[in-house]
Amino acid sequence: MTDSAGTPAGPEGPAGDGEPGTGADGPEPGTPARKRHWLRWTALGCSVVLLGAAATGWWLYRKLDGNITTDTSAEAELRAYEKERPSPGALGAQNILMIGSDTRSGKGNRKYGRDKGTQRSDTTILLHLSAGRKRATAVSVPRDLMVWIPSCRTADGTRTREQFAQFNWAYEFGGTACTIRTLERLTGIRIDHHMVVDFRGFKKMVDAVDGVEVCLKEPVNDPDAHLKLPAGRQTLRGEQALGFVRARKSLGNGSDTERMDRQQQFLGALVNKVQSNGVLLNPTKLYPVLDAATKAITTDPGLGSLRDLYDLARSMRSVPTDKVQFLTVPRRPYTYDPNRDELVQPAANELFKRLREDAPVVVAPGSEDGERAAADGKPDDTGSRSPEPAPTFSGRNAAEGACS
Repeated sequence: MTDSAGTPAGPEGPAGDGEPGTGADGPEPGTPARKRHWLRWTALGCSVVLLGAAATGWWLYRKLDGNITTDTSAEAELRAYEKERPSPGALGAQNILMIGSDTRSGKGNRKYGRDKGTQRSDTTILLHLSAGRKRATAVSVPRDLMVWIPSCRTADGTRTREQFAQFNWAYEFGGTACTIRTLERLTGIRIDHHMVVDFRGFKKMVDAVDGVEVCLKEPVNDPDAHLKLPAGRQTLRGEQALGFVRARKSLGNGSDTERMDRQQQFLGALVNKVQSNGVLLNPTKLYPVLDAATKAITTDPGLGSLRDLYDLARSMRSVPTDKVQFLTVPRRPYTYDPNRDELVQPAANELFKRLREDAPVVVAPGSEDGERAAADGKPDDTGSRSPEPAPTFSGRNAAEGACS
């Protein structure tokens, strides 16, 4: 009797494919053939998972990398004035200018006022990263500081005249390049990179870390800053956080000086939270922060890729929060207009010199800018005079948070 194909049926038929240990129903369990079959499927499965992970990782990388806006016009303008710029600073140290733009153009920014086609930098911070990344010093530059602003190229291609005016006019006149040239002329410090953040970007970055804790002695109601808060300890997110750092008339004495101090407290608390929550070491927490940060900023080409920003963040990861310091350039009311500021000398030049030379900057709450220790210049145990200690500037560090 045969089957339909003419092959003898039953036990006298072929035993299998000729491989040892096989029968009519295929390989017996535990045979080498079954093991090879299982290994092939395991290898295939692992390959699919790895390829999927690689494809997902590549997609995420391209997405984050594509979020970044790169400013090439500022770089071109700075190249044109290379001869007048300061020499590079200490090897390994970096100076990054962070600008908070008050532009009303762009999605999410129009509700803060009518866009008049101009923008100013209400917040400008010079971030100095020491060689070896043992310290980070953030120096706020008052928007009302009276400075010499060079002739700058405007958005329509014309040029402004050199003039003595308040610092934030430089950004209105010629954007980032004009601001950098003005600050370099003022301080003698070469700016290596820059970042510009607008209102919407700032809110997203705060939301990405689930808000920042602050403490208020009194309730706040400031319609201009879109801010209404009760007194006490609370966590601010998005809109509230932006109002907190922008508010001027309803918090403290209404001065821009106090607003800068509040911005420094908030940024210090933000840095503290990012480090204490392990954001930089946790991919599930890090991705939302990176997504918000890359969408929030406009950078120079030197920081215009995700790899560049990641390398920068990784280099800062080892900086202790008590070595992340915030201060404002030594200033006082301008002699001819108390609503403007001028530098306090020689304290300001001493601060600039220490940053140029990558020397430590010491800050303490309530210190007079440039104040020296009482033991200044006293002989040490060997009988020789000890080195002159660093001056102490009024400021704070990130470890203090916003509620200290």
